[in-house]
Amino acid sequence: MTRISVLTVSEAARIDVQRLEQIIQELGEIAAGQIIGMALEQMALTLHRTVSAFQRGDPGMIVAHADKLSRLAWQMGMVTLAAVAIDVGACAERQDFTALAATVGRLERIGNHSLTELWDLRETP
Repeated sequence: MTRISVLTVSEAARIDVQRLEQIIQELGEIAAGQIIGMALEQMALTLHRTVSAFQRGDPGMIVAHADKLSRLAWQMGMVTLAAVAIDVGACAERQDFTALAATVGRLERIGNHSLTELWDLRETP
């Protein structure tokens, strides 16, 4: 008898809360909220563009979008997302398509989780 197990992939997304506090301290609460909101929108769009470039099989655009995503994520203290975006870009540059498929899947999971977590932090009074 064959048994099939379903494995769920779950990984915590690390966010540097001190970085967010620094942004708020430097810009003030209102301006920081606006900047963080715009950054979240840009990261969501860039995440989507990275995944779309992968689906189209365009390594050059994967690298470009993953690089932009990693820089935005790093600036917002989204450490795990920045690291995974760097890994995606590296796989695309090496044209290691097996590893690229795995890291893009991880990028989607971590990206969605990170963006949701940061949005929730932003909404918390």
